[in-house]
This record gives sequence, structure tokens and C-alpha cells, in this order.
Amino acid sequence: HSTKEIPVRHCTQPCPFMFQAYGIVWKAIDRNTGEVVALKKIFDAFRNRTDAQRTFREIMFLQEFGDHPNIIKLKNVIRAQNDKDIYLVFEYMVTDLHAVIKKGNLLKDIHMRYIIYQLLKASKYIHSGNVIHRDQKPSNILLDTDCFVKLCDFGLSRSINQIQEEPGNPALTEYVATRWYRAPEILLASPRYTKGVDMWSVGCILAEMLIGSPLFPGTSSINQIERVMRVIPAPSTEDVLSINSDYGCSVVQKILSGTRSTLDELLPKTTPPDALDLLKKLLVFNPEKRLTSEEALEHPYVSKFHNPAKEPALTRDVLLPVDDDTQLSVAEYRNKLYEVPVSLFGWTIRTPWHYSKLHGSFCSVLVRALASQASLIPRQDKP
Repeated sequence: HSTKEIPVRHCTQPCPFMFQAYGIVWKAIDRNTGEVVALKKIFDAFRNRTDAQRTFREIMFLQEFGDHPNIIKLKNVIRAQNDKDIYLVFEYMVTDLHAVIKKGNLLKDIHMRYIIYQLLKASKYIHSGNVIHRDQKPSNILLDTDCFVKLCDFGLSRSINQIQEEPGNPALTEYVATRWYRAPEILLASPRYTKGVDMWSVGCILAEMLIGSPLFPGTSSINQIERVMRVIPAPSTEDVLSINSDYGCSVVQKILSGTRSTLDELLPKTTPPDALDLLKKLLVFNPEKRLTSEEALEHPYVSKFHNPAKEPALTRDVLLPVDDDTQLSVAEYRNKLYEVPVSLFGWTIRTPWHYSKLHGSFCSVLVRALASQASLIPRQDKP
């Protein structure tokens, strides 16, 4: 891997098309192959042990899951000259679901069904490896002009078999994902995470597409759980006890005594009955009672696209080289990352200046495609 930064003189119109909390993404072109890619620069990727662990975790999981058609493919990892930043080269996607929802009224019923179907396919694949994503939200669902989905950002993902179920375990308490999509058990400090946390997020994403805005836009963790508990069906005593959180029990009892609403009242009157039914089976307090990804793929809401032959699953557990409850030093994470054999994952060695940055509109192409409906005629496996 090269240790040189991208020289500005080698870039055409060096204008980023996406800013993120911890980095910047350019639309770029591989000068050797002519392929358009997304070039993501993570600033201070090894600033501290938490950031170093997140960077390491994301890259390792992406290498494991990148062969799935609905998971973003990491093409290369490039070392920066300052040994602090890092460049990740991804396949290029036009926009993300958050940007599309913000545009308003672009997504028709068929688009929503197709997006949820693909998200369920990706979730099934991840879950079959006993991994939970833990940060599914519209901005992490990338889209192209055919409404094809790629799930991204695995920095908070966990291998279930590598999490110690103990209160205060750093692997659990480090959770920092957007609160609007967090499952009740996370908000109530449960010491145990299941694949159900992702299924809750899928429900929130579906509701957001239907409404055009977040379903539970909490302003704090306590406000978030209040909003959730006042809408979903009241849990039984057994349900509340199942999350193993004394704090959760007291909070839930207090909230349930207040004014309540229903999903039916929050969703548009034009919401299809099968969409509402799927939501009610995903937005359930007890994670063990939520639909699994496999069960959701059997739901009538996505039956137009459901094809078991094209919904692959892993036959082994996906484990990271370093357990989540083990924190290495910054230098150790960095060295382990760069020690990964290039040939192991099929990376092509590139220096940063192999990629020329291009200026590109983040959402306009997809907006035009959705508005015209020209390329979105449903087929068996892809509209």
C-alpha cells in the first residue's frame, strides 16, 4: 500500500459529494480501469482505541459480506501518508435512502416494497453469519438509479458469538447509533442484543418511507423510549422481564400509564394493509416476538419479489480476528489491518493518485429516474 496522499494536481474538480461525521466521500475514477468508484477518506481513523476498533471492525466485516449483491463492496484499502487517515474504495452508488426521502413523494409503493425486500435479503445474509448490523437507517441504505439497494457502514456491527452478555460490557455500552432506529431493549439498557435489533430498525425504515419523516424522532434517550412505548402494543409483564433490565421495568411502567396512540393513527390513510401488518410484526417490544429476516421475506408485503433461490445465507459464523471485548492499542489495530494479505480478499494494490476525484450530483440522477419511472418496471429479481 502506498503511503502518499492524493495530490490535488492529479484530481479533476476535487469536490466531495458526501460529508459524514467522521469522513468525506468523493466520486472518483480508477485511472487504470476507468471504473467509477466512491473514495471515502476517514479522518483520524486511528485517533483513539474506539475509533481504531470501529475502523478495523468495519473493514473486516465488509470483506466477509461484500459478495452479497445488497451489501456494499469494499474494493480497496489505502494507507494515508500521515498514518492517521485511511482511504476506503467502494463501488459507486448514486445516493442513499435518507436523501431520497427528504426529496418527498418520490418513492411509490412498488419502490418501498423493493427496497424493504432487498434490505431483508441483506439482513438475512448477515444474520445467517450470526452478526448484527446495529446501525440500519436510511442514510446507510445506498441506492442506484434502478432502486437497487446496498447496505453500508458496518462500524457498529457485532458477531453475536463474540459478545459477552454482561451488564456494563463495553461491547454493549459503546452503542452510539442514531437513536431514532434503536430497539426498545437497547434504549432500556438490556445486557443482551439479538438479531431483533436490526428487525426493529427495518420497521422504522419502512414507516419512515410511508410517512416521509422518522416515525420516532426522539430528542433524547428517555424521550425516544417514551415515543416508542406510547405507540406500540403494551408489553406483558413477561415481555418486560425478558430484557433483564431493572431500569427498563421501572421506566416502562411509568410510561404505560400515560396517553397512548397507535401505528394506524400515525401512518397515512393510504398505507397498504400488508405494509401495516408487516410493521405491526416488526415493531414489537419483545425481540423474540419480532419477525426474523427469514420470516419477513415470506410476508405478503414483499411477495412480488420473494425468490428463495436468490436469497442466500451463510453456512458458518462470521468471527473477527479480535473479540469485541478485547481492545488493542491504536498501533496494534493499525498494524493488524495493514497486515491483512492483499491476496486474501482480492484487493488490487493502488496508490491514492490512481483515483481522480470527480464532481457529481449526489441525488439528481436518481430523482430523475424515480420521477420518470422509466427504469423501475418490476421483474422477478429486480425492478
